[in-house]
Amino acid sequence: MTHVQLDFSNITLERILSPDNLLEALKRVEANKGAPGIDGMRTDELRDYIRQHPGELTSAVRSGRYKPSPVKRVTIPKAEKGKFRDLGIPTVIDR
Repeated sequence: MTHVQLDFSNITLERILSPDNLLEALKRVEANKGAPGIDGMRTDELRDYIRQHPGELTSAVRSGRYKPSPVKRVTIPKAEKGKFRDLGIPTVIDR
């Protein structure tokens, strides 16, 4: 198996938090849908939440105040009968 070494040295926090990058992330979360996390927020509610709280997330990240929420633990059955696997579902904001 070949291991690829990724270089993240040119990625800055400002680039990650840029409006274009955050909009792309929002679109991906909306497209992926997925179950709500422990806060109950659905992916289709995220855009309105961001509009109602402009800059809150980026400000918290920049200042070091941002703390991800605990994940919601769910056990789902596997295709193999009698087998299960645990999932950790983050909140849509943390995605």
